[in-house]
Amino acid sequence: MIAADMHVDVVVVGAGFAGLACARVLAERGHSVVVLERKSAPGIGMHTTGILVREAADITALPDTLVRRITGVRLYSPSMRSLRIDSDSYFFLATDTPAMMAHFTQSAVDAGVEVRFDTPYVHADYRDERYAIAGTGLSCRWLVGADGPRSKVAADLSLGQNREYLLGVEAEFENVAMADDQAFHCFLGKTFAPGYLGWVIPGVGITQIGLATRMPAKPDIDRFVAHVAPLFDMSQAGVTARRGGLIPVGGVVSPFTRDRAILLGDAAGTVSPLSAGGIHTALHYGELLANLIVDHDCNAGPDPAAVLAEVYPRFRLKHILRWTLENAAPDLALDLMIGNPLFRALANTVFFKTKRLPGE
Repeated sequence: MIAADMHVDVVVVGAGFAGLACARVLAERGHSVVVLERKSAPGIGMHTTGILVREAADITALPDTLVRRITGVRLYSPSMRSLRIDSDSYFFLATDTPAMMAHFTQSAVDAGVEVRFDTPYVHADYRDERYAIAGTGLSCRWLVGADGPRSKVAADLSLGQNREYLLGVEAEFENVAMADDQAFHCFLGKTFAPGYLGWVIPGVGITQIGLATRMPAKPDIDRFVAHVAPLFDMSQAGVTARRGGLIPVGGVVSPFTRDRAILLGDAAGTVSPLSAGGIHTALHYGELLANLIVDHDCNAGPDPAAVLAEVYPRFRLKHILRWTLENAAPDLALDLMIGNPLFRALANTVFFKTKRLPGE
């Protein structure tokens, strides 16, 4: 039996978007909560582009110094024909991702959350309706696994695990000049990005160049950079950082819960199979789960797991569109479609349609 000296209401594993959003709201509503994070500091080794859709931006309060507002998208076919689409009512935010995570961490700490870095999750024993967390001296009534696409919590507790992934890689450059610096540049085609796309993003003080492929295909970032370089002025450019990671695209895992342990964010698979966007869902369901736990504990509210089972996204249409992206759109067809009015309409819907989630 694991010894536990400190008892709290909730232990959250993972100091990412979902875990910090959940922890902050729990603390704001009076629950005691500890976040365990295996990394040594916030924002280290991030595996995300850090792009916020408008809906995610609406539920955050980020300083202007951490974001760059973008309202346009330029799509490129495999032969480099391009289509620019814009929105007067929709926007994205490019972010200084490490600084943003430090901001989210500080917001959680200010609310009363204890965040323990350099503390990996190893194992938990469930007994008498409490979890004892090995190596931490902690026990808790609720355990939240928000520890990424290959969740240690999920593996330890025999919960559902992600099986389908994109593999994304990205390099950050300084001193890249581009004529169109008010748009995300997205590159379609199976040569470089089978199953997804490549991108060039005018970020906060840097330019992000990356691509993702459907595994088992592996992205070749250096070849892709050479491919897109003629479109931009990279004569003075230099790489400042590289990162890569898995993006789950198989949908919500099953089961995502047992005995008051609940998976959240990438661990739960709440990432869009089509866009591979997961920050909006991470923030939304993180805050929702926190409110459900407090309402259940203090106000005899419904079982949080039962509510999430109803509102976690099914992604039915997006699974169909992902299959189409992977199997029914050869490079020649993309070249022909790029100027088609129907393609423009579809692109506007994918990028600029308001993204409502179940439970909102």
